[in-house]
Amino acid sequence: MGMRNRQTTTYFLETDVIFTLRTTQTLSSTLAIALLLCTSSVQATDVPSAVLSAQAKRIAAIRKASASTVMVFAAGGKGGGSGVLISPEGYALSNFHVVKPAGAAMKCALNDGQLYDAVVVGVDPVGDVALIKMIGRDDFPFAKMADSDKVRLGDWCFAVGNPFLLATDFQPTVTYGIVSGVHRYQYPAGTLLEYADCIQTDASINPGNSGGPLFNANGDLIGINGRGSFEKRGRVNVGVGYAISINQIKHFLGYLHSGRFLDHATLGANMVTDENGAVVVSNIIESSDAYRRGLRYGDQLLSFGGRPINTVNGFKNALGIYPRGWRVPISFLQDGKQIDTFVRLAGVHSPEELLAKVQPKRKPPAPPQEQEKPKDDPPEAKPPVKNNKKKAFSPEVAPFIEARHGYSNYYFNRLNQNRIWDKYIGLTQADKLLGNWVIAGEIGNLGAATINLQANRVDAKLPQGTTFADLDGELNAQDAPRGSGGMLVALHMWKHIMQVSPARFGEVYYLGSMPTPKHSQKQDVLIGTHSVIECRYYFDPKSGHLTSLEMYPDLGVDPCELYFSDYKEVNGHLLPHHIEVIHGEVTYGELIISSYQFPTVVKGAN
Repeated sequence: MGMRNRQTTTYFLETDVIFTLRTTQTLSSTLAIALLLCTSSVQATDVPSAVLSAQAKRIAAIRKASASTVMVFAAGGKGGGSGVLISPEGYALSNFHVVKPAGAAMKCALNDGQLYDAVVVGVDPVGDVALIKMIGRDDFPFAKMADSDKVRLGDWCFAVGNPFLLATDFQPTVTYGIVSGVHRYQYPAGTLLEYADCIQTDASINPGNSGGPLFNANGDLIGINGRGSFEKRGRVNVGVGYAISINQIKHFLGYLHSGRFLDHATLGANMVTDENGAVVVSNIIESSDAYRRGLRYGDQLLSFGGRPINTVNGFKNALGIYPRGWRVPISFLQDGKQIDTFVRLAGVHSPEELLAKVQPKRKPPAPPQEQEKPKDDPPEAKPPVKNNKKKAFSPEVAPFIEARHGYSNYYFNRLNQNRIWDKYIGLTQADKLLGNWVIAGEIGNLGAATINLQANRVDAKLPQGTTFADLDGELNAQDAPRGSGGMLVALHMWKHIMQVSPARFGEVYYLGSMPTPKHSQKQDVLIGTHSVIECRYYFDPKSGHLTSLEMYPDLGVDPCELYFSDYKEVNGHLLPHHIEVIHGEVTYGELIISSYQFPTVVKGAN
């Protein structure tokens, strides 16, 4: 077919060869074009094999990518957008601003012609990402997530989605283009939304493409489309669109599975560029972990999260891809000396502040204005009974929705708590190890150690001397033995949750997954609070073992960290025989365990 304007005539041939010729509106030029078209048609069989191979590869990539693309439709005509499947179980990514109008449940379509029910799992309102779960299959077609840090300027890419909600036939729209920019920082929109480390593309991204996938030339997922630069009239794309990098979303993915509202991270320090072009600290909060790790005013930031930092914009990009609570490597220059350490990142918002932004409390209806009543009025009739029933969900989605204050969908948090704990208890059988525990071994090469874990007290005989913890007292005030940050209380917290289970430990929830300084693979994290003490329990997702524990005696202080390893079977119980104790950046010692004693004596492997 042909498309004509005043100066250009463009012809699209079935061979995908495009000819654009200047026209003078003369008969001779028309004949010349006709002759060229005929000649091109005759020579179509001589298309180089490399061209045909590239075309076949592109068609296959688009076919594969289109199968995993989701068209999102909010009930009641409240809008919609796009998404992309990332697992055969039906987990899919989209934008927060796409799923928010839909509420807890929505309808999603694929290009197989089927309409599916879906529910919200978790949301990242700051980064504008949402995780949903489609229902009805366990073999959904899903996209392969690429390494978006390998995306380069000029790479071919294509966007697939539901622009202007055109996909009423469940067939998505495909737009092709190149990567026109990488590591773009988008300043916060309003008081919440912030896009960091974006991929910029000239593939058309219009309203309705939001939440949809950006693929590389192989059909692998490199980003989630979210923003575009539009003309003021008509909201038409002008060739500048932005996708949230898939590597950023990988950092948040475990958190998204927790069914919570997620926050992004802050270092607790501001950066500026000095007169020499170095990125230096201009302000720092003294209660921040960065300050405890030694970062000070005027220090030069060299790298953050493994990225070299050369500009303030680069620092914002690097910081913006991490969730609250992660520990990341950081390097800085202080008085000519390079310091390398790990920093725990705080949240951009307090939990209450974030919740108020995404779950604002509804104002109660104003009472009706009272009017003066005549004295001879009859008695008032009883007011009608209000319908306090909650919104009813369809039988298909109701089992997957559990409302709880502070959660986007508590069902998935509980699901992951049970998954982690059931696997752990299956290995340790710790729920059968009731009563007092006695752990015997050595503290490194210093000498023998015996620790008696009782219900109300922990006694320890260590090479450094004897010490104890009174469990009936204020636990956050007990840091014995000195220099450990509270090893005895931390060991009690380990024993206690094993014996009573998370259900009776206190408030326990699934945080998500993150790496630790000793584990590059992400660990599943449960957070529990008992007797005002917060503990973080880290579990290996493959083995199910508890790999570490952080016990926080108070806010704004370094936790006592226990790292568990060398698991051996002890009469059917898999228990650690090596516990490393760290406080701050100092290793207190390594407990090498030779035996465990319980009410029924159980000897450990030597």
